[in-house]
Amino acid sequence: MRLAFYQPDIPQNVGAAIRIAACFGAALDIIEPCGFPLDAREIRRVAMDYGDLAVPCAHASWEAFDESRKPARLVLMTTKADETIWDFAFQPDDILLMGRESAGAPEAVHEAADARISIPLAASARSLNVAVAAAVALAEARRQVGWGD
Repeated sequence: MRLAFYQPDIPQNVGAAIRIAACFGAALDIIEPCGFPLDAREIRRVAMDYGDLAVPCAHASWEAFDESRKPARLVLMTTKADETIWDFAFQPDDILLMGRESAGAPEAVHEAADARISIPLAASARSLNVAVAAAVALAEARRQVGWGD
């Protein structure tokens, strides 16, 4: 199972994603360009000593990532989905793709996704932080496929 971040804007979220991937035994992909250098101090500060356990694989572009990920199923986490993580059947080799903090994922990414799913929220809530959403989704995916048993 893999976790992927599409053109992240906030280095601290990538640091948190490193810890999340390490703790759930997932690989991590970063799709560039990012809003910061991938060696930013803020990433290391949040990732702490987990950096060696989940070294991100950087992809120069969406096209480079999309070509490298096949044949794995791409599962886009989006507020624009009709299906929730509770109703979706995850598979062990899924890639959970998180959109950009400031803009989500563009239409081309939506079209390339094999599935689009969301995390149900309270009616008064707009969205979760992208790293928090990644952790919730990855935990549910791992629970479904029986990881950690």
